Amino acid sequence: MPMIADDIAALIRAAIPDAEVTIRDLAGDGDHYAARVVSASFAGLSRVRQHQAVYSALGGRMGGELHALQLETAVPQGDIK
Repeated sequence: MPMIADDIAALIRAAIPDAEVTIRDLAGDGDHYAARVVSASFAGLSRVRQHQAVYSALGGRMGGELHALQLETAVPQGDIK
């Protein structure tokens, strides 16, 4: 059964409490999403590590309940040094 966008956002926020999460359904099928996750906790991390943190938050749902997730991560503008 596909995941709904609110559930994806809730999982990410539970693991990354300061995250600003925006989810878009790319195909209208509940299986293909794009997520933008902005968190100060990403400061100093490589893009790969940032993405790993988000995938970890999803608890192994990628490839199962969640078929595809286009991911963009960022540090809040005020936190860039």
